Amino acid sequence: MRLLVTGGAGFIGSHLTERLLDLGHEVRVFDNFSTGRRENLAFPRGRARLDVREGDLRDEVEVRGAVAGVDGIFHQAALVSVPRSIAEPALSFEINAAGTLRLFEAARGAQVRRIVYASSAAVYGDAETPPLRETATLRPLSPYGLDKLYTEQMGALYASLYRLTPVALRYFNVFGPRQDPGSPYSGVISIFVDRLRRGESPIIYGDGEQTRDFVYVLDVVEANLVSMWGHHEGFRAFNVGRGDRLSLNTLVALLQDVMDVRLPVRHAPARAGDIRDSQADISAIAAALGFAPQWDVKRGLAALVRSLTDGDAA
Repeated sequence: MRLLVTGGAGFIGSHLTERLLDLGHEVRVFDNFSTGRRENLAFPRGRARLDVREGDLRDEVEVRGAVAGVDGIFHQAALVSVPRSIAEPALSFEINAAGTLRLFEAARGAQVRRIVYASSAAVYGDAETPPLRETATLRPLSPYGLDKLYTEQMGALYASLYRLTPVALRYFNVFGPRQDPGSPYSGVISIFVDRLRRGESPIIYGDGEQTRDFVYVLDVVEANLVSMWGHHEGFRAFNVGRGDRLSLNTLVALLQDVMDVRLPVRHAPARAGDIRDSQADISAIAAALGFAPQWDVKRGLAALVRSLTDGDAA
């Protein structure tokens, strides 16, 4: 198949692109390289089947060109930052909400029915006690979460009106190689690892007893694949996590064990828009598509640390 991966030079998108190439597909990457990196696409295999196009979700013409001639779409491109969405809500909407609308419109025009796209656990907010099922009340606490909720409502509407079959994947806390620790909006694990490698204390915002469902990036890739080729009609939204949770204090202790480093933790004031506890109920995607995470957190942390010393690796 010829498949489009928006944000394909980014953290999750590049792992997805690599897996699709390994499976023998043709892959078109659409990325503006604002956070994605060209070196993330330097794969040892499948380069002849890789078509990289620089473009932006805010440009309707570029989006239509990226969609033309593909059989399915994996939509990973986004402004992935709760703090930045609070600081710049209009920019977050333009990229995350309006950008997804442009992609849906291009897919409708090109008669591409299946779109698997990144939503977020941020759609839940602090609505209910974890673990969260897809039927939980959705009360986003940030413009980012609100934008992702809008894209889910859009997916349901386009399925009803235009017979698309969109699948929204509500990612919980994804981690793994290629996650850029240099950005203040990076995942907490990549930032912790970077500080510990430099001999600096990790910084936790709040008391550290807040909990997250950490899922390794290759499990997220598999969730995307089963969603693309799963047999269903209409719109579906699925949680993607491990189905358990760790406190940040426990996470740091586990990471220090993996890295054999002991540094005191520093605490800073809690950040606006951060939820207290997060855990996915993944029974729906397991029942519908057979998804089952293969990576526990410690194994994933070890793979991440190893990739920083031995080169990019799973």
